[in-house]
Amino acid sequence: MDLTETQRGRDLKQRALEFLSEFVIPAEPVYAEQKTQIGPWDTPPVMDDLKRAARDRGLWNLFLPGERGAGLTNLEYAHIAEITGRSPWIMPEALNCSAPDTGNMEVLAQFATPAIQKRWLEPLLDGEIRSAYSMTEPLVASSDASNIDTQITEDGAGFRIDGRKWWSSGAMSPACKIAIVMGRSDPAGERHRTHSMIAVPLDTPGVNILRSTSVFGYSDGGHGGHAEVVYHNVRVPRENLLGELHGGFAIAQARLGPGRIHHAMRLIGMAERAFDLMCARAHQRTPFGKPLAEQGVFQDWVAEARIHIETTRLLVLKTAWLMDTVGNRGAAVEISAIKVAAPRMATWVIDHAIQAHGGAGVSQDFPLAELYAQARMLRIADGPDEVHKMSLARRELRRFAPETARS
Repeated sequence: MDLTETQRGRDLKQRALEFLSEFVIPAEPVYAEQKTQIGPWDTPPVMDDLKRAARDRGLWNLFLPGERGAGLTNLEYAHIAEITGRSPWIMPEALNCSAPDTGNMEVLAQFATPAIQKRWLEPLLDGEIRSAYSMTEPLVASSDASNIDTQITEDGAGFRIDGRKWWSSGAMSPACKIAIVMGRSDPAGERHRTHSMIAVPLDTPGVNILRSTSVFGYSDGGHGGHAEVVYHNVRVPRENLLGELHGGFAIAQARLGPGRIHHAMRLIGMAERAFDLMCARAHQRTPFGKPLAEQGVFQDWVAEARIHIETTRLLVLKTAWLMDTVGNRGAAVEISAIKVAAPRMATWVIDHAIQAHGGAGVSQDFPLAELYAQARMLRIADGPDEVHKMSLARRELRRFAPETARS
């Protein structure tokens, strides 16, 4: 296992750190203030300034391999993604590296027709529009993707879509113009050959955006919320089909591979931000006659937090290296493990940072409450912990099964 940073990776990491300290952190209060002066789902104008600054510094589309992106390996990008996690509401979008756009751009780059790539992928790569991923449904257990029940029906020269989705992140934003919709296209097909994915422009007749769901009361307004959407008699041309008909499940699995690394590394950055705040606070408060930093229980928190962060980071870097060297399938156990370990670690660290801040920790004066809400949500957003542990356990147990059972 070789986790050595390349020179290219080190250079980009340094540029990202400078961008974080010189532009992003100072922009956080501006972003918060502008949110109070615009529509509930509009993006604060400061984001346009940050995007221009990031692009001028070569910090743009770093997540995407190949000619359309920066050509980084998963291991190289992992270090950048961690830095963006220190300001998860601003920095990923400033670098055009925020979810769900990253996963959607990967899908469009791999599976869309040239016409769809020209119409939707190019403006996404330029940061001109946003996108939504419309998979989760309120009426089924969406943690099992085979339950997805929105209907996709062949209709003349195209398809008709009928169903109800929610947690379509970003769809409330005026900048969100396209959704990738997963639905059932062959109810009688094999379990993993019953669904398809289709690109659906949000201005298509029959697309009704009802409301946004909140995360622990946070609207995520600057990012366009998390919409509940009804697709009723929505018709799109056949060219909007992504990949092959009934191949949606495989596309969903392909989409979730690199994205798992992105979220995991951002969670480490979020934990590091909370850790810094916790340690700084310890030298500013003196309960019961001595600074918090000298209290034994607090020192235990600091030690445990550092151990949790470092071990999780190493697991993520190993996972990224495996994805680069043996592919997503070869890294399947580690991908499942990190999807559980990273948000669990981050919520632990952030929770103790909140505790160290007392009442200030749950207030709007520090970013900790919102960091916690985001980290806790990620234990569900890309599949609940239990699903990832089930997948991991099955793969491990399979290695010890009798030969007849394996076949």
